[in-house]
Amino acid sequence: MELSSEHIKTANVEDVTLRRPFHPALRGTLCVTSHHLLFSDRKDEASWQLLLLLKNIDAIEKSVENLFGYPRAVGQSSGTITIKCKDLLVLQLEIPGMEECLNIASSIEALSSLESVTEMYPFFYRPSHLALCGPWGLSSTEEYYKQTERLWDKWRVSTVNSDYSVCPSYPCAVIVPCEVDDDKLVRSARFRQGSRFPVLSYCHHRNGMVIMRSSQPLTGANRKRCKEDELLLQAVIDESEMGYIIDLRSAQQAQQARMTGGGFESKSSYYNWKRIHRHHERGKVLQESLIKLVEACSDQSHSVDRWLSKLENSKWLSHVHSALSTAGLVAECVERDAHSVLVHGSEGTDNTLLVSSLAQLILDPASRSLSGFLCLLERDWIQAGHPFQQRCVHSAYSHARLKQECPTFLLLLDCVWQVWRQFPLAMEFSEALLLRLAQEVYASDYGTFLCNSEQERYAAGVKEKTHCLFQALLKPDVDEQYLNPLYEPTDLAIWPSVHPQSLQLWTGLFLRWTEYAQNMEEAREEVWSIVKEHKERAGSDRTNNNNTTSTHCDTLTPFENLMDELTIL
Repeated sequence: MELSSEHIKTANVEDVTLRRPFHPALRGTLCVTSHHLLFSDRKDEASWQLLLLLKNIDAIEKSVENLFGYPRAVGQSSGTITIKCKDLLVLQLEIPGMEECLNIASSIEALSSLESVTEMYPFFYRPSHLALCGPWGLSSTEEYYKQTERLWDKWRVSTVNSDYSVCPSYPCAVIVPCEVDDDKLVRSARFRQGSRFPVLSYCHHRNGMVIMRSSQPLTGANRKRCKEDELLLQAVIDESEMGYIIDLRSAQQAQQARMTGGGFESKSSYYNWKRIHRHHERGKVLQESLIKLVEACSDQSHSVDRWLSKLENSKWLSHVHSALSTAGLVAECVERDAHSVLVHGSEGTDNTLLVSSLAQLILDPASRSLSGFLCLLERDWIQAGHPFQQRCVHSAYSHARLKQECPTFLLLLDCVWQVWRQFPLAMEFSEALLLRLAQEVYASDYGTFLCNSEQERYAAGVKEKTHCLFQALLKPDVDEQYLNPLYEPTDLAIWPSVHPQSLQLWTGLFLRWTEYAQNMEEAREEVWSIVKEHKERAGSDRTNNNNTTSTHCDTLTPFENLMDELTIL
């Protein structure tokens, strides 16, 4: 059963007019439930023309005639509610009756901002094709360790955090050097902000170098030291090797952090580690950047020059550039220079995860498959303690400005799209997957993005009482819509360009409710039909020629023809 309906003042209203992009205006019945806004066309009462998850609503604006008591005939008062969604969709509802309009608006405001996790829709979502049984999720720390043979000699799985007492935002199991026992891990955790001590994020499949992540050390103004923390990092590299610490703050910011108890690793204490500072914006700055970008994309009254000026002033593409540039630096240290890397900023829950996961996408062929990419997100974002509930309360339309909000995960998806666009053959997944994730992180039927850590998900019973989004996306009857028809696997690293002319606005997301996006969607469908036709033709050719020997050039010809057709398209 759904939660009680004390917030619903008016459940149904007749003769409501719905206006939305790409559709003619419709008149019908509006229904408010505990979790959804439903609209049924008069022509077909049996089917809902609109099913909107209330959690997806970012802001509403109401305009009610006769609100201040001006003379008007009885029964002729009306109002308009403009609904601005977190996926950037904007709807208008014209509602007859002033009281009904105000009641609907009040209900939407209350139900779209529920704070209790267990009252949210994933705890009530029960589709017939899914069951609440079996393992939840795609992988675990232990499974990643078992699959990575290069780790077995020098690394181990530690369960020192099995009850979340050492680090509340870490998972139960973490991968650490064999030389460092659990007591040393506990002491290292006390020396790091939020107790996020250095743990392994990725081991390179070719040379065994690793990417680690953590939070900042708590050296403070007195330059405190922690021998156990120093030993932990020293155990990562041999005496003759050098490691790199990529600090995602400017040198000045890192110095200022010491005045409030934070700090950075000194050269004298971590003598085989070289520190490099790369400034990344976060928090309020990143949220304001998204707001300005969406504002620019929503206003179609500007000239091209004015629009481009507003786009540049938002600085969103500058944040994309910074993330990809630093991820490329980390990947270069690991792949080309054969050095291990530790990545951290302050808390280690935002830009740290952004950079480390993008570096893996560049280096690791497995992370570019559909299942591998979802495993990467699960391992380096869900399990690693990115506070989704705090960061994704609002999107770009809400007038509320909460301190904890920050679209870091949305920035990750944009960066992945930039790589996908530059390397259209290297990713098994399509833009459709990235768009789906961008929507699900703010409002979802599934429990994957609920809460701020594994500990909170455990306490709320998320894994027992909700369904996993990633498992649903990989079901055979679902995954095809998220596959890239041009996918050609490669074992090589891919190096995205970060030149300004190489980075583009993600039109599929930020202009998705415009005619341009509709045209692009039609083009994608045409690409799919061409690819399927070529696949069927290639399969037929193989069947007809199964007694002949094909040369390498012969196998490339259909693909070359396909690319010619797509270029013409």
